Amino acid sequence: MLLLSRKKQEAIIIGGSDGMDCQVRVTVLEINGRQVKLGFEADGQVAIQRWELWQRIHGVELVEAERDPRSLS
Repeated sequence: MLLLSRKKQEAIIIGGSDGMDCQVRVTVLEINGRQVKLGFEADGQVAIQRWELWQRIHGVELVEAERDPRSLS
């Protein structure tokens, strides 16, 4: 897991290098106490979902996913 610190209005890009055409831009929109509001931008081919919703859709048990989320690909 990569851990990054970002301030308000700072962003990161996921993908777009080494043959990866998809890019997802994640921007910190607001920080209010312990709550952070993120904005996600991606092309129409990329699905962006909350983790718990993705788990429900794919029938993944929480314990299994927390053990090793990389094994779900």
